[in-house]
Amino acid sequence: MEVKLLKRGYKENEQLYQDFLKDKIDPNNDYFSNKVVNIKEAPDFPIYMAKGSEAEKRKDFLKAFRTIAAFYLDTERDVIMEETFWHSLLVQHKRDYILEHYPEVQEGISKFRNIVLKKFDWENYIYKSILGAQYIHDNISDEEERKRYYELIIDNLDVYNYIIKYEVFRNDMFLINILDIIDELKLSKLMKAKIKGREDLGDDERYGRRVIFEFNKSYPVVMAPMLEKEELKKLFITYLSYYYDVAQVISEKDLPTF
Repeated sequence: MEVKLLKRGYKENEQLYQDFLKDKIDPNNDYFSNKVVNIKEAPDFPIYMAKGSEAEKRKDFLKAFRTIAAFYLDTERDVIMEETFWHSLLVQHKRDYILEHYPEVQEGISKFRNIVLKKFDWENYIYKSILGAQYIHDNISDEEERKRYYELIIDNLDVYNYIIKYEVFRNDMFLINILDIIDELKLSKLMKAKIKGREDLGDDERYGRRVIFEFNKSYPVVMAPMLEKEELKKLFITYLSYYYDVAQVISEKDLPTF
């Protein structure tokens, strides 16, 4: 499949939006550059999971992880981690899929930009899905185990978002170790809960976010991404103890000496 890349300034080009709606996207239009990327195949997968029930979001994330792992990870990383590639692929080849699953893009260009031309960073659902698929696929060989880790990401999406938000923690083993620790200690529900009784913090602080914040604050004195899981676990519990009485949720054998 040939994907002609959009050229700089396409996000502000309202003609691109109008042509998309009218099914008049043409690679010869002036919002395209002369650069072309060729990929073997590009099956559809969910690109936006900010709506729907929790069950629907879970289903969509699982489909995205599996489709990307099966069909996209063989493509050069420089290509699949490039914003322009994805925006170009979506407007040229995914119009029917987008209009069927995200009809709200027809309501206005702001919806189109937020769903189709969304900035390619930790808040972008394709970006989230690529990193999750790559980290798990590259380190876990058993298909059932891969599914379990994909579901751990979905169950701990708030923590996952904060891990991939910080460049230093965009590390496959750090993510896997953190997911294992949360799972072993059965802390998923607490991680996404709001912190109460701390007026010195923001209005929407969560326990998981603050733990990742503490890891980030301690870096590079503490090289968390390089630590073995058991050392990481001790730090995880220590940082959680800054905000929560960990003795309530963690057994005595797992508690580090503070």
